[in-house]
This record gives sequence, C-alpha cells and structure tokens, in this order.
Amino acid sequence: MATLDHVVINARDDLDHAADIYRRLGFTLTERGYHSLGSMNYLAMFGTDFLELIAVPKGATIRRDLLNYPFGLNGIAFGSEDSTITYDALSKVGVPVEPPLEFTRPVMVDGAAREARFRAVRIKAGAVPYGRVFYIHHFTRDLLWRDEWRHHANGVVAVVRAMIVDPDPTAGAKLYADMFGRETVRNIKGGKKVVTGNAHLEVITEAALKDQFGPSVPDAEGRGAYMAGLTFRTVSLAKVAQALEAGKIEFVQSPGRLVVPARLALNALLEFVE
Repeated sequence: MATLDHVVINARDDLDHAADIYRRLGFTLTERGYHSLGSMNYLAMFGTDFLELIAVPKGATIRRDLLNYPFGLNGIAFGSEDSTITYDALSKVGVPVEPPLEFTRPVMVDGAAREARFRAVRIKAGAVPYGRVFYIHHFTRDLLWRDEWRHHANGVVAVVRAMIVDPDPTAGAKLYADMFGRETVRNIKGGKKVVTGNAHLEVITEAALKDQFGPSVPDAEGRGAYMAGLTFRTVSLAKVAQALEAGKIEFVQSPGRLVVPARLALNALLEFVE
C-alpha cells in the first residue's frame, strides 16, 4: 500500500541554519534528535506524516553520504507496517532494495528519556538518480506523533505533493509502478503522477516545473534529475502569510496558493494550499 510517511530536507552539516529557516517559515520543530547511525535531525510533525531536516555534525566521519547531496529535498519515505514483508515483496518484483536496517533515536517525552525505534528498507544506492527513496517501519509511533508537536504557526497539517524533476518521466516513474502497482501511476501534463494515499508524487520535466513556478524553482546545480519541492496543506493561507511575514520570508501569492522560492528555503521549492 503506497502511503507517504515523511519527506527529508538535506541540511548537509548545518542543521542550525536549516532549523532557523524552517522555524521562520512557521513550522514547530521537535527537539534535536541524534540517530544511532550518526545523523541528527529536527522534525515538523503533521497529521499522519512529517517533514524531517537532517544533517551530520561538522567533521563527521559517518553518514557522509549526506554531504554528497546538495542542500534541499533529497529524501522521500513511504510507510511500512512490517519491514520484513515489505523487503520480501519488493525483492520478488525486482525492486533493488537493501535488507532492512534497524536504528534508534533518543526522544524526551514528558521529561523522560525514551528510545524511538525504526527499521528502514532502502532503495539501493545508484538506482535512484535524484536522492534517497526508502520505506520506514515505526516501532514507536507514539513517541513521534504527539499533539504538542502538531501545531504550526503556518497552519500546515499535511504534505500533499512531492515534485521530482526527471528528463524522462516515464522511465523515472517505473520504479514506483514496480513498488506500488501500475495503477498508481497516471499521466499528467509534463510527466507522471504517482498516487500515494492522501498525497502524490509528480515526476515531471524541468520545463513543466518552470511552467508552474517560474523563477521560484530550485538551483539544479548541474543535476539532470533532482527532488525539487513540496506542496503542503494548510488550514489557512492567511496563517501562512502571517507566519512568513513574521519570519521575514518573501513569498509569491496567487489565487489558491502561496509559494516560497527555493532560494529562501534551503533550495527546496515550497507551495502552500488550503
């Protein structure tokens, strides 16, 4: 079953800068977390999904793969109720996946230290040219989806779209057809749409992205394929505008949407809709 679990903004080795930007964008962030794998993060929790800011400490010798990617959107994670079953099912249909990898992260809840536990099933390195795609199995969902972290000044309640640029959207969407079934992939102007529960992915050409967003698009930094941006659902565009004005973040408003240019959001295009 295709369900979006979370999206990841790569902050390389400058998590403080990323957190400052995303707080000014109106997101409430959790306390800083430290993974047993060596990375660190902040989360912005929504109804059933979340946004992750991820980085490695300066001078880190592990998880240096994050330094191989530019700043910006570079991870899309789908939900798994049982990572072993997910791995077996994907392997049988030829999806190039790594065996499940378990890791942990301490979490402070009501003043007490707890341990959040996860298991990831990752698409193999090199199989995806534009970033990291993986499944995540949460063993301790109650430690993340907590009401005190779900209220944001910008009124965001969900991620509803992730945009991926690929010069050949048909080829780019094949991975998701193999993962979720061909019926989840639809034709759209400029590319393909992949239905993932209450959200969807769009695998589109760079020209199609620029048609929608003009100069607000990310800097490709020489990449032919890249994860470009996100669309968030908010309870009120007026709340978004108010939060951005308070954070001194420029935005472009048009009927039914508000856009923060990628250059102001760590090279990730952000769109807000009601």
